[in-house]
Amino acid sequence: MIRFSVLKWVPPFARGSVKEFRVRWALEEAGLPYEEEVLTPEDQNGDAYRARQIFGQVPAYEEDGLAMCESGAILLHVAEKSDTLMPRDAQGRARTLQWVFAAVTSVQPAVDQVTALDFFYAQEEWAKLRRPSAEEFLLRRLGQLSARLEGREWLEERFTAGDLMMVTVLRDLRHTDILTRFPPLAVYVKRAEARPAFQKALADHTALYAEAAKAEAAE
Repeated sequence: MIRFSVLKWVPPFARGSVKEFRVRWALEEAGLPYEEEVLTPEDQNGDAYRARQIFGQVPAYEEDGLAMCESGAILLHVAEKSDTLMPRDAQGRARTLQWVFAAVTSVQPAVDQVTALDFFYAQEEWAKLRRPSAEEFLLRRLGQLSARLEGREWLEERFTAGDLMMVTVLRDLRHTDILTRFPPLAVYVKRAEARPAFQKALADHTALYAEAAKAEAAE
């Protein structure tokens, strides 16, 4: 049985953005059953968990004796099991790998700069000065990506793990109106969010935090 770690609680702005969601969505697309390992802060910082995930982050992933971490690596491992996520031909596989890496190395750093300033440093004077240039760089990246998606449903001829990774990165901007400036990207994200596997994964992901909130209220 596949098992991966999730956090018992995160603040509202992070819900839907915790990186275990990528793995959960991929497993739903692949039709693979899985279990959650729900972590408290104490679990995260414990020696046993750090032996499996040295940064104390989620997800950590286990499957038939295989233990691994890092959401991008896990996503590619799951994708290898699924025709939905990874074409079987060599060129299709290579292009899928390309887009997964494009999402995490070319787009996510630009997104992360803006989201970190917005959520963690918004009241700092240095952050207010940095924000316009960070957004300018992000807009340049998004413009390039939007040009790729002009007239396309997906990054390649069909949905792959590359789209899944890219959409999880772009969704981190949902607290802004930035994607509305790029209609191909806005439509692309909505198209991915309409997939049944996405809907199931998001419902299960958010239900976890609803249960934690209910338990806290009852205490």
